[in-house]
Amino acid sequence: MAKVFIYPVNSLILADLVERYGHKPLAVMNQVREKVTNISLDSPPVNITPEDPKIGLRYAAVEVPPGVRGRMALIGPLIEETEAAIIVENPPTNFGCVGCNRTNELMKYLVREKEVPTLEVVYPESEEDAREFVYKIAAFLESLPKEKDKVGEKKGEEKVEEEKAEGQEEEQ
Repeated sequence: MAKVFIYPVNSLILADLVERYGHKPLAVMNQVREKVTNISLDSPPVNITPEDPKIGLRYAAVEVPPGVRGRMALIGPLIEETEAAIIVENPPTNFGCVGCNRTNELMKYLVREKEVPTLEVVYPESEEDAREFVYKIAAFLESLPKEKDKVGEKKGEEKVEEEKAEGQEEEQ
């Protein structure tokens, strides 16, 4: 199971597709949920913890508008743990929050710098484009390693070790 960063970061459509193919979507909805259900906040989602501005400063300088730093405090940690990414170019505002363009450009830059497998697709404008859009995403997600593969490899290694142990017992 790969951790897949999605852009736009709150696209339910992309998050659902990623989950359907057995991967974990790294979406801002999970980060916000964690913030608003955390007991350290007095009146969520208005308040922030003292650590949030520090986290945002790891990704954006003091001179950057505070909204960018605030968004990056949520999104930056997602980018750090990503193992793959799907970026939709030119999405309409109702596809997912496009927020501040500076934040969007910074997010995409950080994902590309991470050099993880990345699929960049253009938002579809027709029904045929939409089919192709979903097919490309599906093919990309199927190409990513799944947890079963890792478990299968471990089981295979254990099997080889068991066979070696049995072979050594037979020799004795």
